[in-house]
Amino acid sequence: MAAMQAMAKAFQTPTKASGSCGKWESMPLRETVSPLVMKKKTPKAKTPGRASDRFITDRSAMDFGIANFMMTKENSSSMDMISPTKDEYKKQLAESLLNNNGQKQSRILAFKNKPPPPPEGHSGAQTLYSQNVASGQTKPKKMFRHIPQAPERTLDAPDMLDDYYLNLLDWSSSNVLAVALGMTVYLWDATTSSIEELMTVDEEGPITSVSWAPDGQYLAVGLNNATVQLWDSTSLRQLRTLRGHSARVGALAWNGPTLATGGRDNMILNHDVRIRDHVIGSMAAHEQEVCGLKWSPSGQQLASGGNDNMLHIWDAAAASSTSASPLHRLDEHQAAVKALAWCPFQSNLLASGGGTADRCIKFWNTHTGACVNSIDTQSQVCALQWSKHEKEILSSHGFSQNQLCLWKYPSMVKMAEFTGHTSRVLHLAQSPDGYTVASAAGDETLRFWQVFGTPEANVPSQKRTKEVGSALSSLTRIR
Repeated sequence: MAAMQAMAKAFQTPTKASGSCGKWESMPLRETVSPLVMKKKTPKAKTPGRASDRFITDRSAMDFGIANFMMTKENSSSMDMISPTKDEYKKQLAESLLNNNGQKQSRILAFKNKPPPPPEGHSGAQTLYSQNVASGQTKPKKMFRHIPQAPERTLDAPDMLDDYYLNLLDWSSSNVLAVALGMTVYLWDATTSSIEELMTVDEEGPITSVSWAPDGQYLAVGLNNATVQLWDSTSLRQLRTLRGHSARVGALAWNGPTLATGGRDNMILNHDVRIRDHVIGSMAAHEQEVCGLKWSPSGQQLASGGNDNMLHIWDAAAASSTSASPLHRLDEHQAAVKALAWCPFQSNLLASGGGTADRCIKFWNTHTGACVNSIDTQSQVCALQWSKHEKEILSSHGFSQNQLCLWKYPSMVKMAEFTGHTSRVLHLAQSPDGYTVASAAGDETLRFWQVFGTPEANVPSQKRTKEVGSALSSLTRIR
């Protein structure tokens, strides 16, 4: 006890008493640092010219909550003197940016209708937000699809003529493929895979072109002797013979009951197959053989390509006269124009392909005659087919790779390339469902490619064109 009193006396702070000199009075010492939390000082080298002692802040006596409140209050009061309050700032911002003069009606984003509630048993977002799709609207298509690189089927095609200017392959709306091999036309039923011989010619041959009528029952066959024969594929009998050309007929195109024919005599003839005097119009604008003919889906325009490197667009009304002039004369190709294809999703868009010296696929606005795009394929363009389901176009080629190319329209990015033919791929034909394309080449093979997607299950079969069928059934048998 005596020792503790002596220690307290030793730590007394001398204080000078008022009114006395040299005398000091003692007062109690305030404890500023708790001995339990005091840390031992780390020795530090002395700096010459400076005091060795340093100030250590005592935080145990501070109240940080009160200090933060006082500082915030002080800053807030000083800012209020300089700038407007938050409400005033929002008001000025709304007036400046939204220009609503303080009204609350102007909003950048607004949700007007709540999303529909999900049906019972479904809680996914995909199910919830797909309820607004119309009942007749198709399901959204996949972003990517698998494109097989190998043909589904390969058939032998002996005696296939390796002639760039002929058109020897066509696929009917009733799913029957017609192919001309030398002197004979064969019918391959894609549903049953059965093969049937339609007709064989002798001195009139060889066969130079084939084309199905829209009803899928009647077939037009162009011959080397400048005539065109019409055949009924159901009864396997010839209905009539169409005359008018003076050289072989290598191009055919149907427009309802009207058949356009193009020959090596540089002429295009229009035949109404329902009447005895069938030639109802003639067009003489090409200077060499007509090797490409295609009617537009609407039947209002006819495109013709020739060995004179010219592409002509004809109006349907003018095509029914004997002194018609083309609506447009397009001369940008540098080689024969055989490959022609009308776009199924844009009525005035036509694709054309040039031969070996040209190698280009060109796209035309047939209303104005303007070339809207052109791409160099680096090889001879033999045939073209648009997809019925996607914005894509398929081209077949000759020298040097004899390949097929699938392009994305309008960017014309090459999506896929198909090889297998060892000779130029002269002909393309598309199945009625629009998914499969048949190719025929000078290597005497016929290959089937599923390039435009996979058929959906339970797709109803296409209906035949009853009006055209009834019109063609009244054909007279004239030789």
